[in-house]
Amino acid sequence: MKPVGLISTGVLLLLLGTVAPTYAQQEQQGEKQKQEQQGEKQGKPEKQAKPEKPQGAQQAKPQEQRQQQQDQNKQQQRAQEQKEQDQNKQQQQRAQQQKEQDQNKQQQQRAQEQRQQDQNKQQQQRAQQQKQQDQNKQQQQRAEQQQQQEQNKQQRAEQQKQQEQNKQQQQRAQQQQQQQQGERLSQQRQQQLIEQQQQRLTQYRQHLDQQQRVLQQQTAQLQQQRRMEGYRFQQQYLERLRQQQIRLESEHHDYDRDPYFYTAPNYRYHRGSSYYETNQYGADLLRQAVNYGYEEGFRAGRADQRDRWRSNYQDSYAYQDANYGYNGYYVDRDAYNYYFREGFRRGYEDGFNSRYQYGRYSNGRYSILGDILLQILDLQSLR
Repeated sequence: MKPVGLISTGVLLLLLGTVAPTYAQQEQQGEKQKQEQQGEKQGKPEKQAKPEKPQGAQQAKPQEQRQQQQDQNKQQQRAQEQKEQDQNKQQQQRAQQQKEQDQNKQQQQRAQEQRQQDQNKQQQQRAQQQKQQDQNKQQQQRAEQQQQQEQNKQQRAEQQKQQEQNKQQQQRAQQQQQQQQGERLSQQRQQQLIEQQQQRLTQYRQHLDQQQRVLQQQTAQLQQQRRMEGYRFQQQYLERLRQQQIRLESEHHDYDRDPYFYTAPNYRYHRGSSYYETNQYGADLLRQAVNYGYEEGFRAGRADQRDRWRSNYQDSYAYQDANYGYNGYYVDRDAYNYYFREGFRRGYEDGFNSRYQYGRYSNGRYSILGDILLQILDLQSLR
């Protein structure tokens, strides 16, 4: 019996221990509800008493509160997470912007460096080009100096040679003059030469009048073509012709005292398909024609070269006229024109090409070389 009693007593105590806390908890909750109801009665007007809720509803209210609290916590957590996401997104955007700014800055720096390098390269190239130009200019100057020295040397040699030729010609002229003193032309022949001379003078004066119209046309053409150097040369040539015409009109020639008209021919020269004879005075005039032609040709060629005009000596009025230095005496105008143009053509080539292949410059005058002069005239002595 004693073991059974002990077991019953233990079970009873166990039941009491389980029910007692439950009852105490229920009692505490009832007191709490009473207190809340009393508080509401004090803060609000009295209302009609509501029927008390069952005990199961009172037990569900804390669970709803916990659920609401959990929902609020979740909402706060989501809000916090959203906030953090927004912050992270802003940080990423700022980082991206900063990165783009850094890249742009680097690109600008590289572009600036590239521009600076290009500018430095261009400056170096310009400096190199300037240096090359200076070197070329110096080389050209040295070459021109060398060429000028060689030309001066050649001119001195030609002058010496020309002096010797002139001396020989003077000696031959003196010898021929001594021989011709006993070979005076007859009065009839002298009269024929004088009449021919007068006809040449009349024809030459008529030709000068006709050339004035041609000269005016060519002068206007040069102005239209803006060939200022060519126009200046033509004006100078015209002035020389005018002075020559004034001298010719004011001259009173004494045929009786002019040795040309009583001196027998002592030279023969070939022009075209014919041979002609003349004496020393006629030969001197032909030499003058070649030299004057060379001088005028050199000036005309240099003028065209400075005007950057094409080379064309036949287009020059001086070449077409070919009368500078001709006074109407001793030889026909056709002969003088022919040898003037022979000298002009060679002088034009030298002047246009800035050289002295056929002539030289000395004492302010251009003249043809002695060897070239002999080749052009090809005078053959009759004795």
